[in-house]
Amino acid sequence: MDKALSKGFKALGEPTRLKILKILSVQSMCVCELSEVLDMLQPRVSQHLRILKEADLVVENKEGYFTFYSLNQENIVVLWDRFLEFLNVDLEILQGYEEAYIRLKDIDSNERVRSIKERAKKNKIISI
Repeated sequence: MDKALSKGFKALGEPTRLKILKILSVQSMCVCELSEVLDMLQPRVSQHLRILKEADLVVENKEGYFTFYSLNQENIVVLWDRFLEFLNVDLEILQGYEEAYIRLKDIDSNERVRSIKERAKKNKIISI
């Protein structure tokens, strides 16, 4: 899988970072402002911003003594486009997914899966 895609979604996978992105979608902010809005210590906010910056989801703009952060909207669109591309690639030709493709092809004849399904039916187990 594309490393940038993985890194981007890893950065998005934390609720505080999602909050930061949402706040930055309203306006650019410096760390001290984000710290107040989030009611969080500045070092913690800086740590989240570093991860978002490494994933190219935010950009910095230095103004005097302050660094303001804003969304990197272009890269967010690129990340989403890469994700959609990834979902549309045939599993059989996707690098790193060869074994999963082979197992998926044979899933209906997989004895272990069939056994689990049969036991579930007998025990009336409903999977959620």
